Amino acid sequence: MAASNFDWLHRGTADIFPNQPDSADPTQNLERLLATTDRPLRVKLGIDPTGSEIHLGHSIPVRKLRAFQDAGHTAVLIIGDFTARIGDPTGKSEVRKQLTEAQVQANAETYLEQVRSILDFETPGRLEVRYNSEWLAKLDLGKILELLSTMTVGQMLAKEGFAERYQQESPIFLHEFLYPLMQGYDSVAVRADVELGGTDQKFNLAVGRDLQRHFGQKPQFGLLTPILIGTDGVQKMSKSLGNYVALREDPLTMYSKLEKVADAQLETYFELMTDLPLDQLPENPRDRQKLLALEITQQIHGEAIALQAQKDAMNLVSGGGGAENVPEFSLAQVEFPAPIFYLLSATKLCTTSSEARRQIQGGGVKLDGEKLADVNQKFESAADLLGKVLQVGKKKFVRLVA
Repeated sequence: MAASNFDWLHRGTADIFPNQPDSADPTQNLERLLATTDRPLRVKLGIDPTGSEIHLGHSIPVRKLRAFQDAGHTAVLIIGDFTARIGDPTGKSEVRKQLTEAQVQANAETYLEQVRSILDFETPGRLEVRYNSEWLAKLDLGKILELLSTMTVGQMLAKEGFAERYQQESPIFLHEFLYPLMQGYDSVAVRADVELGGTDQKFNLAVGRDLQRHFGQKPQFGLLTPILIGTDGVQKMSKSLGNYVALREDPLTMYSKLEKVADAQLETYFELMTDLPLDQLPENPRDRQKLLALEITQQIHGEAIALQAQKDAMNLVSGGGGAENVPEFSLAQVEFPAPIFYLLSATKLCTTSSEARRQIQGGGVKLDGEKLADVNQKFESAADLLGKVLQVGKKKFVRLVA
């Protein structure tokens, strides 16, 4: 398991703890552990299936997990089917809505489908998929009390989010205190050597170290990855903000969104979402945007489909213009659910609803290149349309944004 180059470890890594880079002690220096271990390390990543989609921001620690697989280690992907019923309180100003077991299971199936484009599911010994209900559902009251006894209320209230809610006198429910303890107990259950997570997960990863110590195990290393800024170039990527790119995005939409990433964020996207050498990127920002869009779309959909998406984006505007020339329309101006003929009128692609109906019936209306034939089709929410291009004829089009 010895290695001489750990660029893959540090690329796109915000923090590793504990971290004493000059130490020869493999419990304090992850590089030293990687270089001297005589067995594959067990590298844990937990994902709670609280929704149905994974976006590029969520995929960053998944990509790091793949890097550990490629280096010969065992990825332990924990589907938090039990913890998802509580909901991670990190970054939340109020208690999360609790999900049913059926909702969590349905979401879990979609999560596994989506990460297949990133992780190695084929090589024997490189991946374990575990569900934390396997051990958490079996905890009796005595074990739960033991977990609770490892942490004080003061320590819990030091957690970002809890502290803010306490100061604002916003309710904090006792079951929320169990979340970091249960997530930490996952590390005990799978005997993790390393745990991955975003920078907002440091508290939870540190709890895992404490619990491993409590149960007589060597404490894991924590490796934190950055939070990805969304396609708006301002706020973190979030479905609710409409600045996200989903892994299940169709190729044209994915490519079109990514080739509009803000110039200031391009290098970060290349670092976190690709393996391309950062010192060999094109100098021209527009060329960088196209390369980024092609590279990421290729990762998810394959080379041939990505190249077709690039071609479709270039041909979207009559005369061979690029997708960057597509004007935008904010869906904040629309009340949902909204029929397609109303959207065509609201976006000024058609002057009246009657004209919109005629264009639909004549086959002249497309959404991301696909013809819309039903004049009565309705869209339930803006989320169904964000990032897509609505087009009438060959020369009239808008990109639908938040």
